[in-house]
Amino acid sequence: MKLEESVSSSNIIARLLPPEDPNPQNGSISGAVFNITTTMIGAGIMSIPATMKVLGIVPGLVVIVLVALITDVTVEFMLRYTSSGKSSTYAGMMAESFASIGSLAVKICVIISNLGVLIIYFIILDVLSGNESNGITHLGILQEWFGINWWTSRAFALLIVALFIMLPLVMLRRVDSLKYSSAIAILLAFVFVVICSSMAVSALLSGKTQTLRIVPDFSQATVLDLFTTIPVFVTGFGFHVNVHPIRAELGKVAHMGLAARISLIICVAIYFAIGFFGYLLFGDSIMPDVLVNFDQNSHTSAGRLLNTIVRLSYALHLALVFPIMNYSLRANIDELIFSNKNKPPLASDTPRFVSLTLTLLALTYFVAVAIPNIWFFFQFLGSTTIVCTSFIFPAAIVLRDMHGISKTKDQVMAIVVIVLAVGTSGIAIWTNLNGSGAAQ
Repeated sequence: MKLEESVSSSNIIARLLPPEDPNPQNGSISGAVFNITTTMIGAGIMSIPATMKVLGIVPGLVVIVLVALITDVTVEFMLRYTSSGKSSTYAGMMAESFASIGSLAVKICVIISNLGVLIIYFIILDVLSGNESNGITHLGILQEWFGINWWTSRAFALLIVALFIMLPLVMLRRVDSLKYSSAIAILLAFVFVVICSSMAVSALLSGKTQTLRIVPDFSQATVLDLFTTIPVFVTGFGFHVNVHPIRAELGKVAHMGLAARISLIICVAIYFAIGFFGYLLFGDSIMPDVLVNFDQNSHTSAGRLLNTIVRLSYALHLALVFPIMNYSLRANIDELIFSNKNKPPLASDTPRFVSLTLTLLALTYFVAVAIPNIWFFFQFLGSTTIVCTSFIFPAAIVLRDMHGISKTKDQVMAIVVIVLAVGTSGIAIWTNLNGSGAAQ
């Protein structure tokens, strides 16, 4: 009797979830571009203008392009070694080169970085309900509209977003199913860029723009301060943890390489545009989170309307990015906890899928409610776990070369990538620990 009840419960849950696609390799290039671009354009876009204040416009563009090129190189490394090996996951690819210790290292880094990023996404959604920083209370959109009530509080507002926007999306079993929400997220990012650029052009025509810094001003920042901007770009371009899930649903590996390059071009354009126009608009008063500047610039009705649109569009953008990052986090936790090779795929095991999905969503929600501000953790992630999964691990696989396919130029490039990654991240960590980051 109990067995029948258990089977019946599983059937009920299965009906509530989208059915598993019988043909998993029918993902489109456009869907891959949407998902990759959405992965990259996350919370980091809000800190891009602050990096321009430290670096200056020209060095800022150079760093954006450089990080994008290194990202393209390391993604190509991953695709080549995935095709030559037998594994279809990041952890499996590392296991082929470095045994179980390599697989474990990837899983731990992905879990720490993705979990941290998802919590940050929740926290930034404070634009809806407001927050208190350094003794200053910033009212959220809901509080500006309806006043301070229990149903405009952080906990309740985030709960509504989690239940009615995030939950339906994280319940989708295939990453390609998120292509439509990812397309909307990209559109919202363009809305932010268009509004910011329009405001900057309007200010320029009115003679109210700030003086741009073309190169670093070493009277206000040291050489070491320049390295504190690197984690922002590393985090922004770090989509490597989603390479395998997205690739697995495409028919040809070449399509994944093309989708990655298109996505990188889009992100370079968006990052430089928001960095340039954001810095042009606010100058040296730019904050590490540019949304704070929009909150302060609302002296007219038109200004308040634009500020509301910017904050609402960005809040919805983050809510739609959340499922993409959650996908790889859930897969790696499943591999770590349920390591039995004979277990069914996560998407086809309904009880396991539902319990893991709900647990992760609840965990990120409660941590975000309990911790109102973890921007320092954002910098930590870009200097440690994300730089490992994005640059160090792919380069290490090439140097290990278990399949004998790397050429001399590949190994030289891999060494350069590791030296740059370790060197810049080490300096950034040391500078931040000493509290001298100019963008803080």
